[in-house]
Amino acid sequence: MKSSLKAALVAVFMTALLASAGVAMAKTVKVNLTSQEIEWQYDNAGSTMTAFTFNGSIPGPVVRVTEGDTIDFVLTNDKDNKNSHSIDFHAARVNVLEEFAPIKPGKEKKFKFKATKPGVFFYHCGSSPMQEHIARGMFGVIIVDPKNDTRPKADREYVLVQSEIYDDPETLQQVPFKHVTFNGRAFRYDPVHDSKASGNMLLAKPGERVRIYFANAGPHEFSAFHPIAGIWENVWISGNPKNELTGVQTYTVAPGDASTFDLISPVPGGNAIVTHSLKGALTGAIAVIVFKEKLTPEEDKLGKDGNYIVK
Repeated sequence: MKSSLKAALVAVFMTALLASAGVAMAKTVKVNLTSQEIEWQYDNAGSTMTAFTFNGSIPGPVVRVTEGDTIDFVLTNDKDNKNSHSIDFHAARVNVLEEFAPIKPGKEKKFKFKATKPGVFFYHCGSSPMQEHIARGMFGVIIVDPKNDTRPKADREYVLVQSEIYDDPETLQQVPFKHVTFNGRAFRYDPVHDSKASGNMLLAKPGERVRIYFANAGPHEFSAFHPIAGIWENVWISGNPKNELTGVQTYTVAPGDASTFDLISPVPGGNAIVTHSLKGALTGAIAVIVFKEKLTPEEDKLGKDGNYIVK
Protein backbone atom coordinates (compact mmCIF):
# COMPACT_ATOMS: atom_id res chain seq x y z
CA MET A 1 0.00 0.00 0.00
CA LYS A 2 2.78 2.41 0.95
CA SER A 3 4.73 1.73 -2.26
CA SER A 4 1.67 2.30 -4.46
CA LEU A 5 0.90 5.54 -2.63
CA LYS A 6 4.49 6.67 -3.05
CA ALA A 7 4.37 5.88 -6.78
CA ALA A 8 1.16 7.84 -7.18
CA LEU A 9 2.62 10.85 -5.38
CA VAL A 10 5.74 10.73 -7.54
CA ALA A 11 3.59 10.61 -10.67
CA VAL A 12 1.58 13.62 -9.52
CA PHE A 13 4.77 15.52 -8.65
CA MET A 14 6.39 14.78 -12.03
CA THR A 15 3.24 15.81 -13.92
CA ALA A 16 3.14 19.11 -12.03
CA LEU A 17 6.86 19.65 -12.58
CA LEU A 18 6.62 19.07 -16.32
CA ALA A 19 3.56 21.28 -16.60
CA SER A 20 5.28 24.11 -14.75
CA ALA A 21 8.24 23.77 -17.11
CA GLY A 22 5.95 24.20 -20.11
CA VAL A 23 6.40 20.64 -21.37
CA ALA A 24 3.26 19.33 -23.11
CA MET A 25 2.03 15.99 -21.84
CA ALA A 26 0.87 13.53 -24.47
CA LYS A 27 -2.81 12.66 -24.23
CA THR A 28 -5.53 10.77 -26.03
CA VAL A 29 -7.96 13.00 -27.91
CA LYS A 30 -11.33 11.59 -28.95
CA VAL A 31 -12.50 12.81 -32.36
CA ASN A 32 -15.93 11.91 -33.77
CA LEU A 33 -16.98 12.89 -37.29
CA THR A 34 -20.20 12.05 -39.13
CA SER A 35 -20.50 11.95 -42.90
CA GLN A 36 -23.59 13.91 -43.91
CA GLU A 37 -25.00 14.47 -47.40
CA ILE A 38 -26.82 17.80 -47.43
CA GLU A 39 -27.81 20.76 -49.59
CA TRP A 40 -25.12 23.45 -49.27
CA GLN A 41 -25.25 27.11 -50.30
CA TYR A 42 -22.11 27.74 -52.34
CA ASP A 43 -22.62 31.42 -53.26
CA ASN A 44 -24.19 34.53 -51.75
CA ALA A 45 -27.13 34.40 -54.18
CA GLY A 46 -28.49 31.27 -52.51
CA SER A 47 -27.44 28.69 -55.12
CA THR A 48 -27.11 25.20 -53.67
CA MET A 49 -25.54 21.87 -54.51
CA THR A 50 -25.67 18.38 -53.07
CA ALA A 51 -22.70 18.41 -50.73
CA PHE A 52 -20.81 15.63 -48.98
CA THR A 53 -19.66 16.92 -45.61
CA PHE A 54 -18.17 16.09 -42.25
CA ASN A 55 -20.66 17.15 -39.57
CA GLY A 56 -22.77 19.15 -42.01
CA SER A 57 -20.33 21.98 -42.75
CA ILE A 58 -17.74 23.00 -45.35
CA PRO A 59 -15.02 22.75 -44.24
CA GLY A 60 -15.52 20.10 -41.55
CA PRO A 61 -14.67 20.75 -37.89
CA VAL A 62 -11.14 21.90 -37.07
CA VAL A 63 -9.34 19.13 -35.19
CA ARG A 64 -6.57 20.39 -32.91
CA VAL A 65 -4.08 18.28 -30.96
CA THR A 66 -0.48 18.46 -29.77
CA GLU A 67 2.50 16.62 -31.21
CA GLY A 68 2.70 13.23 -29.51
CA ASP A 69 -1.03 12.99 -28.81
CA THR A 70 -3.01 9.93 -29.84
CA ILE A 71 -6.18 10.55 -31.83
CA ASP A 72 -8.95 8.08 -30.95
CA PHE A 73 -11.11 8.47 -34.04
CA VAL A 74 -14.63 7.41 -34.97
CA LEU A 75 -16.20 8.03 -38.37
CA THR A 76 -19.95 7.45 -38.68
CA ASN A 77 -21.55 7.27 -42.10
CA ASP A 78 -25.10 8.55 -41.56
CA LYS A 79 -27.69 5.87 -42.31
CA ASP A 80 -29.62 8.28 -44.57
CA ASN A 81 -26.66 8.80 -46.91
CA LYS A 82 -26.60 7.25 -50.37
CA ASN A 83 -22.81 6.84 -50.66
CA SER A 84 -19.91 5.15 -48.95
CA HIS A 85 -17.49 7.55 -47.23
CA SER A 86 -14.09 7.45 -45.55
CA ILE A 87 -11.42 9.63 -43.95
CA ASP A 88 -7.86 10.36 -45.03
CA PHE A 89 -5.88 12.25 -42.37
CA HIS A 90 -2.69 13.68 -43.87
CA ALA A 91 -1.34 13.80 -40.30
CA ALA A 92 -1.64 10.01 -39.89
CA ARG A 93 0.74 7.19 -40.72
CA VAL A 94 -1.43 4.09 -40.97
CA ASN A 95 -2.49 1.36 -43.41
CA VAL A 96 -4.41 2.93 -46.29
CA LEU A 97 -6.23 -0.37 -46.92
CA GLU A 98 -7.52 -0.55 -43.35
CA GLU A 99 -7.95 2.79 -41.57
CA PHE A 100 -8.73 4.77 -44.71
CA ALA A 101 -11.09 2.18 -46.23
CA PRO A 102 -14.66 3.33 -47.06
CA ILE A 103 -17.71 2.39 -45.04
CA LYS A 104 -21.32 2.07 -46.17
CA PRO A 105 -24.24 4.15 -44.84
CA GLY A 106 -25.14 3.23 -41.28
CA LYS A 107 -21.65 1.86 -40.49
CA GLU A 108 -18.78 3.08 -38.28
CA LYS A 109 -15.01 3.11 -38.69
CA LYS A 110 -12.77 3.28 -35.60
CA PHE A 111 -9.00 3.62 -35.43
CA LYS A 112 -6.22 5.36 -33.52
CA PHE A 113 -3.07 7.11 -34.68
CA LYS A 114 -0.32 9.15 -33.07
CA ALA A 115 0.32 12.71 -34.24
CA THR A 116 4.09 12.42 -34.71
CA LYS A 117 4.76 15.55 -36.79
CA PRO A 118 3.71 19.11 -35.95
CA GLY A 119 1.97 21.22 -38.56
CA VAL A 120 -1.29 21.96 -40.28
CA PHE A 121 -2.64 19.04 -42.29
CA PHE A 122 -5.48 18.44 -44.70
CA TYR A 123 -8.09 15.73 -44.10
CA HIS A 124 -10.66 14.56 -46.62
CA CYS A 125 -12.86 11.73 -47.82
CA GLY A 126 -10.94 9.23 -49.91
CA SER A 127 -13.85 7.22 -51.26
CA SER A 128 -14.14 6.70 -55.00
CA PRO A 129 -14.40 8.83 -57.01
CA MET A 130 -12.24 10.88 -54.66
CA GLN A 131 -12.35 13.98 -56.87
CA GLU A 132 -16.15 14.11 -56.56
CA HIS A 133 -16.18 13.67 -52.79
CA ILE A 134 -13.64 16.48 -52.37
CA ALA A 135 -15.36 18.72 -54.93
CA ARG A 136 -18.61 18.27 -53.00
CA GLY A 137 -16.96 19.60 -49.82
CA MET A 138 -15.80 16.61 -47.80
CA PHE A 139 -12.65 18.01 -46.21
CA GLY A 140 -11.19 19.85 -43.24
CA VAL A 141 -8.05 20.73 -41.30
CA ILE A 142 -6.18 19.11 -38.42
CA ILE A 143 -3.70 21.31 -36.53
CA VAL A 144 -0.90 19.52 -34.69
CA ASP A 145 0.74 22.01 -32.34
CA PRO A 146 4.46 21.51 -31.63
CA LYS A 147 5.35 20.15 -28.18
CA ASN A 148 7.75 23.05 -27.75
CA ASP A 149 6.55 25.89 -29.95
CA THR A 150 9.28 28.45 -30.61
CA ARG A 151 7.14 30.64 -32.87
CA PRO A 152 5.76 33.99 -31.69
CA LYS A 153 2.35 33.64 -30.08
CA ALA A 154 -0.53 34.53 -32.37
CA ASP A 155 -3.11 37.09 -31.29
CA ARG A 156 -5.76 35.63 -33.61
CA GLU A 157 -6.07 32.40 -35.58
CA TYR A 158 -8.22 31.76 -38.64
CA VAL A 159 -8.73 28.74 -40.90
CA LEU A 160 -9.22 29.13 -44.66
CA VAL A 161 -9.67 26.18 -47.01
CA GLN A 162 -9.61 26.78 -50.75
CA SER A 163 -11.65 24.55 -53.05
CA GLU A 164 -13.37 24.55 -56.43
CA ILE A 165 -17.08 24.41 -57.26
CA TYR A 166 -18.17 22.63 -60.45
CA ASP A 167 -21.54 22.55 -62.21
CA ASP A 168 -21.28 18.77 -62.28
CA PRO A 169 -18.80 17.37 -59.75
CA GLU A 170 -19.09 13.90 -61.33
CA THR A 171 -17.52 15.09 -64.61
CA LEU A 172 -15.20 17.80 -63.28
CA GLN A 173 -12.24 16.41 -65.21
CA GLN A 174 -13.90 17.54 -68.46
CA VAL A 175 -15.20 20.99 -67.44
CA PRO A 176 -13.70 24.17 -65.95
CA PHE A 177 -14.53 25.19 -62.41
CA LYS A 178 -17.45 27.53 -61.77
CA HIS A 179 -16.00 29.11 -58.61
CA VAL A 180 -12.92 28.92 -56.45
CA THR A 181 -13.97 29.44 -52.85
CA PHE A 182 -12.69 29.92 -49.35
CA ASN A 183 -14.56 27.80 -46.80
CA GLY A 184 -17.10 26.51 -49.25
CA ARG A 185 -18.73 29.69 -50.56
CA ALA A 186 -17.76 32.13 -53.29
CA PHE A 187 -16.90 35.58 -51.91
CA ARG A 188 -17.92 34.36 -48.45
CA TYR A 189 -15.79 37.04 -46.79
CA ASP A 190 -15.85 39.69 -49.50
CA PRO A 191 -18.72 42.21 -49.56
CA VAL A 192 -16.53 44.43 -51.76
CA HIS A 193 -16.80 42.20 -54.84
CA ASP A 194 -20.21 40.73 -54.04
CA SER A 195 -22.89 43.05 -52.70
CA LYS A 196 -24.95 40.02 -51.62
CA ALA A 197 -22.24 38.85 -49.23
CA SER A 198 -23.22 38.70 -45.58
CA GLY A 199 -20.71 41.37 -44.65
CA ASN A 200 -18.71 38.95 -42.53
CA MET A 201 -14.98 39.50 -42.84
CA LEU A 202 -11.87 38.50 -40.94
CA LEU A 203 -11.07 41.08 -38.27
CA ALA A 204 -8.01 42.07 -36.23
CA LYS A 205 -6.32 45.12 -34.72
CA PRO A 206 -3.28 46.86 -36.23
CA GLY A 207 -0.10 45.30 -34.87
CA GLU A 208 -1.74 41.99 -33.98
CA ARG A 209 -0.17 38.79 -35.28
CA VAL A 210 -2.87 37.00 -37.27
CA ARG A 211 -2.14 33.33 -37.94
CA ILE A 212 -3.93 31.73 -40.87
CA TYR A 213 -4.01 27.96 -41.19
CA PHE A 214 -4.52 27.49 -44.92
CA ALA A 215 -5.30 24.28 -46.79
CA ASN A 216 -5.92 23.76 -50.48
CA ALA A 217 -8.58 21.09 -50.96
CA GLY A 218 -8.48 21.42 -54.75
CA PRO A 219 -9.25 18.96 -56.12
CA HIS A 220 -7.25 20.36 -59.05
CA GLU A 221 -6.17 24.01 -58.83
CA PHE A 222 -3.00 25.32 -57.19
CA SER A 223 -3.24 28.34 -54.89
CA ALA A 224 -0.92 31.34 -55.18
CA PHE A 225 -1.71 32.53 -51.65
CA HIS A 226 -1.15 36.28 -51.30
CA PRO A 227 -2.28 39.14 -49.02
CA ILE A 228 -3.01 42.18 -51.21
CA ALA A 229 -1.58 45.30 -49.49
CA GLY A 230 0.32 43.09 -47.09
CA ILE A 231 3.31 40.77 -46.77
CA TRP A 232 3.37 37.39 -45.06
CA GLU A 233 5.44 37.98 -41.94
CA ASN A 234 6.22 34.27 -41.76
CA VAL A 235 5.27 31.16 -43.69
CA TRP A 236 5.72 27.71 -42.17
CA ILE A 237 5.60 25.07 -44.91
CA SER A 238 3.14 22.35 -43.88
CA GLY A 239 2.86 24.33 -40.65
CA ASN A 240 6.08 22.82 -39.28
CA PRO A 241 8.13 25.38 -37.26
CA LYS A 242 11.35 23.98 -38.77
CA ASN A 243 10.18 24.96 -42.27
CA GLU A 244 10.24 28.75 -41.83
CA LEU A 245 10.20 31.47 -44.46
CA THR A 246 10.10 35.21 -43.73
CA GLY A 247 8.92 38.27 -45.64
CA VAL A 248 7.03 36.33 -48.31
CA GLN A 249 4.76 38.01 -50.89
CA THR A 250 3.13 34.90 -52.42
CA TYR A 251 3.46 31.24 -51.55
CA THR A 252 2.19 28.38 -53.70
CA VAL A 253 0.11 25.69 -52.00
CA ALA A 254 -0.64 22.60 -54.07
CA PRO A 255 -3.93 20.67 -53.98
CA GLY A 256 -3.86 18.44 -50.92
CA ASP A 257 -1.30 20.59 -49.11
CA ALA A 258 -1.48 23.11 -46.27
CA SER A 259 0.75 25.73 -44.64
CA THR A 260 0.63 28.29 -41.85
CA PHE A 261 0.84 32.03 -42.59
CA ASP A 262 1.33 34.97 -40.21
CA LEU A 263 0.15 38.45 -41.14
CA ILE A 264 0.76 41.73 -39.27
CA SER A 265 -0.58 45.08 -40.43
CA PRO A 266 1.18 48.14 -38.99
CA VAL A 267 -1.71 50.38 -40.04
CA PRO A 268 -5.53 50.38 -39.87
CA GLY A 269 -7.36 49.41 -43.01
CA GLY A 270 -7.70 46.21 -44.96
CA ASN A 271 -5.91 43.47 -46.84
CA ALA A 272 -7.50 41.14 -49.36
CA ILE A 273 -6.30 37.56 -49.01
CA VAL A 274 -6.50 35.83 -52.40
CA THR A 275 -5.15 33.23 -54.71
CA HIS A 276 -3.11 35.31 -57.13
CA SER A 277 -4.24 32.97 -59.87
CA LEU A 278 -6.75 35.67 -60.68
CA LYS A 279 -9.38 33.58 -62.41
CA GLY A 280 -9.69 31.78 -59.09
CA ALA A 281 -9.76 35.01 -57.08
CA LEU A 282 -12.34 36.72 -59.27
CA THR A 283 -14.67 33.74 -59.17
CA GLY A 284 -14.76 33.71 -55.39
CA ALA A 285 -11.43 33.13 -53.63
CA ILE A 286 -11.08 36.51 -51.91
CA ALA A 287 -11.25 37.03 -48.15
CA VAL A 288 -11.13 40.58 -46.82
CA ILE A 289 -9.37 41.10 -43.49
CA VAL A 290 -10.01 44.44 -41.81
CA PHE A 291 -7.66 45.90 -39.20
CA LYS A 292 -9.59 48.18 -36.81
CA GLU A 293 -8.34 50.10 -33.78
CA LYS A 294 -11.52 49.31 -31.86
CA LEU A 295 -13.55 46.13 -32.08
CA THR A 296 -16.93 45.47 -30.52
CA PRO A 297 -17.03 42.71 -27.87
CA GLU A 298 -18.56 40.35 -30.47
CA GLU A 299 -15.99 41.26 -33.12
CA ASP A 300 -13.16 40.75 -30.65
CA LYS A 301 -14.15 37.07 -30.24
CA LEU A 302 -13.29 36.31 -33.87
CA GLY A 303 -10.10 34.29 -34.25
CA LYS A 304 -9.92 33.54 -30.52
CA ASP A 305 -10.80 30.56 -28.30
CA GLY A 306 -11.42 28.17 -31.15
CA ASN A 307 -13.43 30.58 -33.33
CA TYR A 308 -11.29 29.68 -36.34
CA ILE A 309 -13.94 29.87 -39.06
CA VAL A 310 -15.92 33.06 -39.54
CA LYS A 311 -19.59 32.20 -40.16
